[in-house]
Amino acid sequence: MKEKIVINWFRNDLRIQDNLSLFHASKSSPVLCIYIYDESFVSEFLPGSASKAWLYRSLVELDKSLNYHLKVIIGDSKDVFQKLSTCFEVSDVFCNKSYEPQQIEKDSQIKDYLSEIGVNFNSYNSSLLWDTEKILKDDGTPYRVFTPFYKKGCLVSGDPRPPLPDLTPNVFQTELLISELSVLSELIDDDWDKKIKKNWDVGESAALNQLDAFLQNGIYNYKDGRNFPDNLNVSRLSPHLHFGEISPNQIWYAINENNNERNVSHFKSELGWREFSNNLLYFNPDFPTKNFQQKFDNFPWEFDSEIFNSWKNGTTGIPIVDAGMRELSETGYMHNRLRMIVGSFLVKNLLIHWSYGAKWFWECLFDADLANNSAGWQWIAGSGADAAPYFRIFNPILQSQKFDPDGTYIKRFVPELSKLPVEFLFSPWEIKESELLKYDFKIG
Repeated sequence: MKEKIVINWFRNDLRIQDNLSLFHASKSSPVLCIYIYDESFVSEFLPGSASKAWLYRSLVELDKSLNYHLKVIIGDSKDVFQKLSTCFEVSDVFCNKSYEPQQIEKDSQIKDYLSEIGVNFNSYNSSLLWDTEKILKDDGTPYRVFTPFYKKGCLVSGDPRPPLPDLTPNVFQTELLISELSVLSELIDDDWDKKIKKNWDVGESAALNQLDAFLQNGIYNYKDGRNFPDNLNVSRLSPHLHFGEISPNQIWYAINENNNERNVSHFKSELGWREFSNNLLYFNPDFPTKNFQQKFDNFPWEFDSEIFNSWKNGTTGIPIVDAGMRELSETGYMHNRLRMIVGSFLVKNLLIHWSYGAKWFWECLFDADLANNSAGWQWIAGSGADAAPYFRIFNPILQSQKFDPDGTYIKRFVPELSKLPVEFLFSPWEIKESELLKYDFKIG
């Protein structure tokens, strides 16, 4: 006799609280909790080395929260459900929606298969503040500009769903299914794992602690301070949000309790940009690989592997660009202002197609998110929706002077410049040859 169960399929929602699929699955019991590392996806959209390391650490934390009853399975997700249906009497599969093109296609296949064998497929929006497929203009077409999308499409449609009550799920225990979490650990790059341990805390509890820290400190000068990379005025929640260790609804309602309306409103609009990026991806499945504005298709890009490697390695000789790229390689993160600066430099100064930068970020960012990464790079290139004009170029020297005026950020990540006075820090090539020895500095 097969045991009767329901399945909760974790994806990018690696948390217990405010998790719609787990909440509804827990109304039935017992709940078999699974995570599938699906290697059948196109390889370029499998997690990069950095995010794969974060994923593993996050799954370890989720497993602890579930009293070590999370079953991690490596394989094609459709094959996994076929196997599960032979081992158990499954009545329902619960999951939260993904808005990434490959996962949407895969979900459709799985839903059809489960329907054929009499299993209900239940999916919920637990990763976005609004149901993105419903955010359309009055004429039924998708938005192309952020402000009307956010103000008319999102805010006018009503408040986001409040966070759910606290949950203690009744998790199904079985020896019929072996977790492959230890196998997944063998796929992790040790260097990236070390960088996580050095720079980050991972998991649901860590995400909530990071939110609390931001609300106590960073939010109070967010609008003015968020562009300064050495300030503590950014939330650093992006990896937690990407992996679903915290929901956007939890963040939205937590910051609502803050009385600093100017900064709260601005931070909410940044969450709105996340909604916009996902909306663009949902309605434009080719967004990660093709120019949103087709007029850029014939632009005469140039590619030089040596120059591109200098950009990747933070050895261009442009201090603020090198600092940003080294922050990325050392911490798996880059401040948003720096993402714009290094992106502009790659695309508009070096004339290298934005897709090369997007792929490198995908490999190195802990918060590598398909929608945000694609939208960010297309925005800076000028080829995206509501993008910066193609003729807008971020001057790296002026950006340094404005947002890192005392050079603290540059000196931290480019220590060979630490002895230079500020007057030369942003453009060290201007130092006279006779003064190089004075500053213990060598050009080249």
